[in-house]
This record gives sequence, structure tokens and C-alpha cells, in this order.
Amino acid sequence: MSAQAEIFNLRDLLRKAEYAYYVLDQPLYSDSEYDQMLTALQTLEVEHPELVSFDSPTQRVGGVPSEKFVRVEHRVPMLSLGNVQTDEELDEFDGRVRKLLELTDSQTVEYICEPKLDGLAVELVYQGGAFIKGSTRGDGIWGEDITVNLKTVGQVGANAGIPHQLKGRPPQNIEVRGEIFLQRKHFDALNRQMERQGKAPFANPRNGAAGSLRQLDWRITATRPLSFIPYQALVTVGEFWETHWEKLEALAAYGFAINPENRSCAGLDEVKRYRDTMASRRFDLDYDTDGVVVKVNLLDWQKRLGFASKNPRWAVAFKYPPQEQVTLVRDIWASVGRTGVLTPVVEVEPVQLSGAVISRATINNEDELRRKDVRIGDHVLIRRAGEVIPEVIKSIPERRTGIERMFIFPEHCPICQAKVIREEGSKFHYCTGVNCPAQLVGRLTHFAQRRAMDIDGLGEKLAHQLVESKRVKNVADLYQMTFEDWLSLERMATKSARNITDAVERSKDTTFKRLLYGLGIPEVGEATAATLARHFDDIERLAEATEEGLMQVRDIGPESARAIRAWFDEPQNREMVSRLISLGITPKLEPQAVGGEFAGKTVVLTGTLSRYSREEAKAEIERRGGKVSGSVSRKTAYVIAGEDAGTKLTKARALGVKIIDQAAFVALLG
Repeated sequence: MSAQAEIFNLRDLLRKAEYAYYVLDQPLYSDSEYDQMLTALQTLEVEHPELVSFDSPTQRVGGVPSEKFVRVEHRVPMLSLGNVQTDEELDEFDGRVRKLLELTDSQTVEYICEPKLDGLAVELVYQGGAFIKGSTRGDGIWGEDITVNLKTVGQVGANAGIPHQLKGRPPQNIEVRGEIFLQRKHFDALNRQMERQGKAPFANPRNGAAGSLRQLDWRITATRPLSFIPYQALVTVGEFWETHWEKLEALAAYGFAINPENRSCAGLDEVKRYRDTMASRRFDLDYDTDGVVVKVNLLDWQKRLGFASKNPRWAVAFKYPPQEQVTLVRDIWASVGRTGVLTPVVEVEPVQLSGAVISRATINNEDELRRKDVRIGDHVLIRRAGEVIPEVIKSIPERRTGIERMFIFPEHCPICQAKVIREEGSKFHYCTGVNCPAQLVGRLTHFAQRRAMDIDGLGEKLAHQLVESKRVKNVADLYQMTFEDWLSLERMATKSARNITDAVERSKDTTFKRLLYGLGIPEVGEATAATLARHFDDIERLAEATEEGLMQVRDIGPESARAIRAWFDEPQNREMVSRLISLGITPKLEPQAVGGEFAGKTVVLTGTLSRYSREEAKAEIERRGGKVSGSVSRKTAYVIAGEDAGTKLTKARALGVKIIDQAAFVALLG
């Protein structure tokens, strides 16, 4: 491809990317991909200056303003910042500043460092202290008039809003520039709300902020918890301040929230220390930040340094390694977790992300896979924040070539070949095989826990040893382990081997409810296990029950009935239950108190009970035919309140639910 053709191609790609990013709020490329294309175009234009045009993306700030809004011309252009990503590039910036200012080696440049918020840049115009107009950056010369929308910022849940009237004695005419953004907690809540409404969630907080702010109906914007942090102030007459830091202090006095992480740094060494500190803390902050902005503090020096074609010479943005990247999906396959849930794993072309090489990302379930429309061969946007496993944010259908194909969930487990099912109303596929090696460690620890079979000493570490040594292939194998078998395990002393042998033997004397809960049947928690144990005399009757028969049991709905029936239909599971019984497990029915105050009623426990543990209180209520729930609702009959009762007690009072103290609870138990 000739240089001219390559330049034209890059310009076309960048213009489409800018339109999608700035106007549609639907990025086609990651920030790093866009930066790479822009750098390549800049290099080619330097080599071929005769091909430079005024409308090249290298000569402009960003995308064109949307036609949905009235256009507003900025009195002073809203320029973007140049980016640096290495110490060497930061040194070069400092060197240029010092050279242009003709400073000596003994003179120190004071810089102001601010976290670079990942949001949407806006300008606010005030006259006589009153907010009269607000606009987006747009292309840097022309923006979009979004005054009405901006007046709602900070009115819903956000900590940093836009004042309609400035405090104190501000200049008669002042323009305040800053960033509209969503705090992470607000972004997560907004996406949950979007999903409940059947709408596609936002890819990241920046898109959420932009999409919320650029609504044609201001009432929608008013429901979004947007925040605003200023970073610049301009006046039309004279200059009120001598330093950028004084500007920030003045903005705080006028009623704006100033970022408390801003710092004044004497020289480049302090700048680098600040950058490193913020890089280590970036994932602990309440908001997304993709770098640090470094500005010369003295306004006189800023004026002397001036501007390049699209960037100020007195400021630069140090960009962190990207949290988001666009990459190609090589393959999609199903991973089986410890609970038997199958999770789609997306294998991608390796990319650098937050300082690590990423070759795999996850999507939670099939619904997410279909909603994000991710296919094998797609370009996708992936994100990695902190040490979190990378996730696929979205596919980019605009970059498809026609060879992409859908991933189909397997009908049988890829590990053990047991049947894979997805119950109606459930988001997840899961393997029904109890012998599945991929989930055996989790099954063993669940089976052995105190509320199930109560095998003291059998935790996750020991379960791993049993699985890795291939001595245990399902929970029934525990009862064929001899003292010598336990003793032969690595780092197992004689006393420990004797203790675990005795604990396994003691667990044979159990209740039907504990055994049912320990089996790990989908949809069967402690309460459901207790209900099933009361309804069926033994496990064989339960194993033969039809879906219709199961739904006759209190609190067993269609989903639970299907899951229980599917579990017992798997031959591996029936065989394991038979072995447990033949190896000496003797589940007994717990004696039931007939009638009583709790029979057929839902009860919630909250706070600390002095006479009973939480498990003991729960067992006593269930013995009397009651059901213990974890949340308070209008269906709750009683809330048993112990010491230091919390929000459940508050909600019970609000709903008018009867509250019982410890003494009354003991009396009701009789």
C-alpha cells in the first residue's frame, strides 16, 4: 500500500472511530488501538507533509458535535492533551518545558498533578455567578448545548454536582471546564437498572456517563447519578490568579467539589512518585482513572509556553497501561466449575492489559453471551480492572467479515460426559454428574461441612489431596478410606489420620435433612432439604418422586422440581446414593413437633441469640414446621431479634411484621 493510500485509510478509520465514540457513545476500538492508529498517521504525515490536510484527525481534537443538539462555539478552543506512557517520554516533556522557558539547571518547575478521570469533558458558562450555558467538548471548536441536562448533574446520589449559583464573589464572566463521570458504585447500579428494564447495559463508566448526559429528554439524565469535577477556569477580562493551584482553590470556594487527590509537585521526580502512588491506588478509588494529568503551575509560564496545533505545551497526560483492549476471539469453550456450573471461556489473541498478557476472558452465562452477541472470530472489547479476571464487555459487529460463528453449549459435560441441563428460569447450565472431577473438590467440602455431614477436619486443602491422589472419585469413596489410606496422604500425621477416620465414621449417624443438603442437589438448600425430609420417609421415595409429586411439597416450585428430578435421573448420582447407604450411612428423620406457633410460617432471624446458635435456632423452628428465610418481606410471620439486630429489624418495623425478642422466642419453643 502506498503512503498516500495508507494515510487515507487511517484517516477514514479514525473518523469512523471518532463518530462512534463521540457521537454514538459506542466505541469501535479501544483507546490504545485508537492511539496506535493516530500515532501511525502522525508519523506518515511527518514523512509526507505534502499530504497533510486541515481536516485530518491529527489536526483536530475529537469527533463532530451530534446533530441532535444545538451547536455551541467555545470562546476558547477546548484542546485535548498530548499523551506519554514512559519515563523517557515524560522526561522529554519536561525537557521541552525547560528549554522553551530557558530555565537553568537550578530552577525547578512546579507541576500540578491530577488524576485523569475517564468521563466526558464539558464547559460551564457562568454570568454574575449564575449557570447560563453548558456544552460538550465536541470537536474542540464547536460543542453541543446540553445546558438543561447539566443542571441535573449531582441531584441524584452523586457526591460532586454542578452548582446553579456560585458562592462567594466569583468573576462576572467565568467558564469552568471539567469532567462528567460515574462513580463505580453508581455505574454498577445503573447497569443493574438497565438490565431490569430489558436494555443493554453500558460497556464502561465513560460510556455510561456520556450516554446519560446526552439524552434528548432531560428527565432521563435527571435519574442518573452523574458527578462533576472541574479542572480549569477561564475568565474573559484580566486574570484573577497567578497559579493553576489558586484556580482550583477558587473553584472550591465557589462551590465545586475539587478532587482531593490533586497534588503540587516540585520537579519531575515528585511527579513520578505521585504517578506511581496513584497507579498503585487506582483500583481503590471510587471512579475510573486512566492516567495522571501533569500541568505547569505558574500561569505566566503557561502563557509563555502556549499551544501546539491541538495540544497545550504546558500540560501532558501520562496514560496507564490500558484496562480495555480490542482483540480477536480465537475460540469459545465451556469451563466446569466446582459447583458444576458451565461458564463460557473466551480464548482471544493475546494482548497487553493492565500490565499483563491476557489470552482468556470470561462471560458469566449463555444469556450474557447472547446479549453481548459474542461469536468465534469476533472482535471484542475486553476489560481488566485491578486483579479481576478479564471479562468481555461487548462484541463489535461493525468489524465482522462473515466468517464468525456462534458457540453452542454442550449437551454433555466436557469433563465427565454427564448430562448438562439448564433449568427454565435459570441463567446457568450445569453438569449433573456427581463424579465430575472438575467439581469434586467443591462437592467434598460441601458434603463434609458442619451443617451437612459434619466431617470435622475435611476442608478444601485435604479435599484437594484426595482428588489429586485419585483416592476419592465421589463422596461415597470417603467411607471406604481406611486409617492406613488416610495416613499415606502427604503431611498426614498419625493423630490427624485417626481423627479424620473417626470423624468419617461418626458422620454415618446423621439425619435425612443433613444428607440431602450434603449431596449438593441443585435448588436444595438447608430449608428445602428440611422440607423434603419432612415430606418423604426416606431417600428412595424421594428418588422415585415425579416432578408433579415434588411440586406437591411445600415451597417446591417447577424449577426446583425439575432440578431435583434431573439430579436423580443421572445414573452416577443414583449409584452414589446407593453406595452411601450400603456403606453404613443411616439417615434418620428428625422428630417433629406437631402444630405450634411456627407451623407453616416464615421466620427471619437477626442479631445474636445468647441461648441458641443461629443453626440451633433454625433447626428448632424447622422441627416445628416453620421455614427460616434470610430476608424480611410481607410474607414474614415473625422476626426473631437478638442483640445488635440490624437492617432486618428496621425493615420488619417498616412492614409491620411481628417482632419477637429472645425470651419470647424461648417461650414459644416451649
